[in-house]
Amino acid sequence: MSTAPRILPKGVAEADFDTALGRFREILDADSVLTESDQLAPYTKIMMAGDDADYIPSGALLPTTAEQVQEIARTCNEFKVPIWTISTGKNLGYGSAAPGETGQVILDLHRMNRIINVNPDVCTALIEPGVTYQQLYDYIQEKGYKLWLDPPAPSAIAGPVGNTLDRGVGYTPYGEHFMFQCGMEVVLANGEMVRTGMGGIENSSSWQVFKWGYGPYIDGLFTQSNYGIVTKMGLWLMPEPPAYRPFLIQYQDPEDIEEIVEVLRPLRISQIIPNAVVIVHTLWDAGTHVVRKDYYDGTDSIPREAIERIKRDEGIGEWNVYAALYGTPEQIEVNWNIVEQAFSKSGKAKIMYGEEAEKRGGGFEYRSALMKGDMNLQEFGLYNWRGGGGSMWFAPVSQAKGSETKDQTALAQQILGKYGFDYVAEYIVGWRDMHHVIDLLYNRQDPDETQRAYDCFAELIDEFAKRGYGLYRTNTEFMEQVAGTFGEPLRNVHTALKNALDPNGILSPGKSGIRQ
Repeated sequence: MSTAPRILPKGVAEADFDTALGRFREILDADSVLTESDQLAPYTKIMMAGDDADYIPSGALLPTTAEQVQEIARTCNEFKVPIWTISTGKNLGYGSAAPGETGQVILDLHRMNRIINVNPDVCTALIEPGVTYQQLYDYIQEKGYKLWLDPPAPSAIAGPVGNTLDRGVGYTPYGEHFMFQCGMEVVLANGEMVRTGMGGIENSSSWQVFKWGYGPYIDGLFTQSNYGIVTKMGLWLMPEPPAYRPFLIQYQDPEDIEEIVEVLRPLRISQIIPNAVVIVHTLWDAGTHVVRKDYYDGTDSIPREAIERIKRDEGIGEWNVYAALYGTPEQIEVNWNIVEQAFSKSGKAKIMYGEEAEKRGGGFEYRSALMKGDMNLQEFGLYNWRGGGGSMWFAPVSQAKGSETKDQTALAQQILGKYGFDYVAEYIVGWRDMHHVIDLLYNRQDPDETQRAYDCFAELIDEFAKRGYGLYRTNTEFMEQVAGTFGEPLRNVHTALKNALDPNGILSPGKSGIRQ
């Protein structure tokens, strides 16, 4: 029995909360309603620069069916109990499994882990929130289906539903995850259930193949929001191509980022290179398997001299481009010639595939696996780079233009350097955009360093916004600040939707800065 002080949900009387817990135990069972501090400990671990005391749940609920989620929502409405929904809880760079604020009850959907259907003919899947990428991958392999997933990195323990709802990205031609989502089942705050797209038609055979349905398209309302609880989601899966060629292009000069993007953009837009290309900086590429203190043990940002030693020792570039070609062997040869010609013009690029690329340092092996949908956990190695358990992903977006990429890189390095942190970063190249993902790694056991990390992240948000660069995603500590950068008119729309769909404000209060 825990002796820790009891934390009640904000605005809920103890007697009402006890009554609600009793209802929850009737809906689920006693073992699926967690209230003791030792049971709740996994939901309190954060890597962002926030105060632990701000992220303590009042309880956790572990349903196994959508019908149970409906009853939970109805009970929460009656007693005004706020719930914070997670799927697998592995959103480590953005808030993990912790609630949005102390006093919320975690609605943990990881036990809802059914793979309802995989159709190898039309290349679709219908799954629940608790299904992990590894589980779905193993299922497809077991069935012998020639289908590929598109996992993020690291991937095996995360889930497609949670990642897609947070508008995450991957590394195959299906890398823009929400683009390849099709159909949702959503429990609303009042306990009603809605199926989007063609799902409203009884016994629909097209729920996972036609995104739009009839009338206004609403699936996007349930991404990065707190308007409903997604209990099923459809996905489009990539058919396994006849041939596949992952490749690596290395550049050695920090200024080369501008050239790389200018060469890549037309190749991506025209789909010569069809997958989500990554341009990885030295410290990200090395940080997955190298420890910082082996090269520099100072408390300020790592100096240029140490970066050059890492490049020499590890056989990696200042910028390391990982991409792939897909199709028939003949198609790949034609497109490879186009890629080679495009990157060879300046004479700066080292272009490799096969054995030559495998011999280089860095992440070619795990990147090659990711670009064909295989599972790995390699990028967890980044958390050993500096140590201390602190990580926050800063993720601004830009056009796929060399000038903007150069500007973002310089601005990020200047602000990170001001606070003594390293530029551990990569660019993920969409069709026309760049996701600039920076892992702000710090020692969370050091209060001074944690405060500097907080101040650094806050300044990054504001300074990037001043130059017109918004974030596509952020951690729970900074959701309010990021929402503010997008302007009050948009926030007013979000609030109006929240008031209409969740008038009692029980679903993930504060998610993406959305409140009543």
